[in-house]
Amino acid sequence: MNAFDEHRDELEHHEQMYGAERGRLAVALDRITNALVLAGQHGIYCVSARNPAVPAMDLRMINQELVHAKELVQSVMEVMRNKKPAS
Repeated sequence: MNAFDEHRDELEHHEQMYGAERGRLAVALDRITNALVLAGQHGIYCVSARNPAVPAMDLRMINQELVHAKELVQSVMEVMRNKKPAS
């Protein structure tokens, strides 16, 4: 199942509120946030062999990539929000 089918209701809701582009970005941002939560939960059980107080290196790398992706999506949404519609 693709993202458009699996998240149809959420996409319809956000696209109606924000428009197609911003609505899809909002849903993508929610998916990234959920992935961050899941990685964080997994990090509790999958700890570094060197330092049991921190998650394993691969989880830290996944987390950092998701954080960066989230920052990029948020920046695009901010630019789109600040643009004035052409008259």
